[in-house]
Amino acid sequence: MDILHLIDRLEELFNESRPIPFTHNVIVDEDRMLDLIDQMRVAIPEEVKKAQQIIAGRDRTLAQAQEEANRTLALAREKSEALVERDAIVDAARARADEIIAQAERDIQSYRGDADQYVLETLTRLEVEMDRGLNQVRNSIKLLQNEPAHRDQS
Repeated sequence: MDILHLIDRLEELFNESRPIPFTHNVIVDEDRMLDLIDQMRVAIPEEVKKAQQIIAGRDRTLAQAQEEANRTLALAREKSEALVERDAIVDAARARADEIIAQAERDIQSYRGDADQYVLETLTRLEVEMDRGLNQVRNSIKLLQNEPAHRDQS
């Protein structure tokens, strides 16, 4: 039986009781009072059991919620660490790519300098060869120009 219902019945019994004049006392039906007290003794343990079950259920729910929160937190930490690690890998890759690009640019400058030096040396040799060839042509022209005068004199 519901404990609140029993309390209502106890109050009803009190209200139906006869007052003793000039006091705050009342006369109650002893049998009905003892019967209500017995019913309360039976009902209170049931109410306590229900309360304990509710508390146990609440504790289980709290434990499950805490466990779920811990799992969620652990998963969030793992994802966070993975993101940080991935960011570190990406940063390292970018730094390495920048180093490779810088080295490639230095190599290109070096190759350009070497190529320019090679071209300059080759053109200088060509100029010397062409000067020799030009001198030979000039000498041949002079020789041929002077030869008819020698032929005429002979």
